[in-house]
Formats: sequence, structure tokens, C-alpha cells
Amino acid sequence: MSDAPSPFIPFTIGISGGSGSGKTTFVKRLCEQFSSGEVCLLSQDNYYLPRDQQHTDERGEHNFDLPKSFDKKAFRRDLERLRRGETVEREEYTYNNPLATPRIIVVKPAPIIVVEGLFVFHYKKVAAQLDLKIFINTKENLKVIRRIYRDQIERNYPIEDVLYKYQHHVLPAYERYILPYREEADLVVNNNRHFDQALAVVTGFIHHRLGQHAQARP
Repeated sequence: MSDAPSPFIPFTIGISGGSGSGKTTFVKRLCEQFSSGEVCLLSQDNYYLPRDQQHTDERGEHNFDLPKSFDKKAFRRDLERLRRGETVEREEYTYNNPLATPRIIVVKPAPIIVVEGLFVFHYKKVAAQLDLKIFINTKENLKVIRRIYRDQIERNYPIEDVLYKYQHHVLPAYERYILPYREEADLVVNNNRHFDQALAVVTGFIHHRLGQHAQARP
């Protein structure tokens, strides 16, 4: 599915951070400030490979926290399509929940593209397309608590499973594939208590970019 070529070059914002850092909440609240015609979102979470294609560790546990856990090529392709002014369709990822019916997510191009995910800075061909990089930074103990709350309470995972995966999958991946890119970020948002001021700054910046875009239109 495609649209006519876009008359503008979109501004692309990449947002990353470790699991439990609050990046998804930050992105949700950011996008709520704008219409879909102003800001569109491409989430890496919808590009997980099927369970049978995931790497397993020495205990036979599937590891969903590796760069190769995602369809990197499709993710990059869809970002490139959005930047060309084309509409993207993607089936929602339901975290292997057999009771959930995935919906088709339609992402239409906009002057501002937000790209969110664990490895958006690690994927070189994705990172090269980002005009602004935002890293959501959170203390490790808070990320563990948030991960436990999300996986045990919201997704009904056993607490032993949550803790095992955090220690053996989540933390090693964070230290190797995510944390090193914090130094390359244009903006680091510390989310140990709240991110309200940082959200206001990013929102103001986007409003400024949208104003520039409106002035440049014929």
C-alpha cells in the first residue's frame, strides 16, 4: 500500500532505552500531544520474529532480548517507506498471547516520524536515518521493579521466570547492545522519578519543527 510521494522530508526521532526504562510510556504521552497527521509512530515491538525463530539459551529458554529477535530488515524497510511518504501496514505483535487477536496497524506518513525500540540505535542502517536520538535512562533497580510489574501483573508471567530472564537475557543485552549508545544520544532523559520536564522540552521542539514545515509548504 503506498501514497503519492511526500512533498517534504520528514524529521525522524529515535527513542531508545533499556527494558523497564519507561520509553514506551514516554512515547505514548508524546504522541498524545499531536494528531496522526503531525506525528506518526513506528514501534520495533511489532517486528518480533515468531517464537520458533527465537534464540534459546542453555536452559532452553527463548531469549526475546537480542537484536536478532526482531525482523531488522522489515523494520528498516518500513522506516524507509515512511520517509518516502508511503503508508505502512503491520500486524500487531501480541506477545505470544493465544487469546489475543492481532490487529492490523496502519502507519501513515507525517512530518515527524518517531521510531521507538530497544535496538533502534544499534541497527546501523536504522540509526543512520535518525535526525534526533533520545535515550531514556533509568536506575537499574527501578527497571527491575517495572519489569516485574509489567510481566508478572500485566502479562501473568511467573516471578521466577521474570527474574531469570532479567538476569540472563535483559541485563546482558542492555549492557552490550543498548547502554553503549547512550553516549551518542542527543538527549538523555533521566526517568527515575518522572520525565515531565523532558517531555515538555521534546514537545516544544516538535511544535517548532512543525511550524517550520508549515512555513515551507507551498
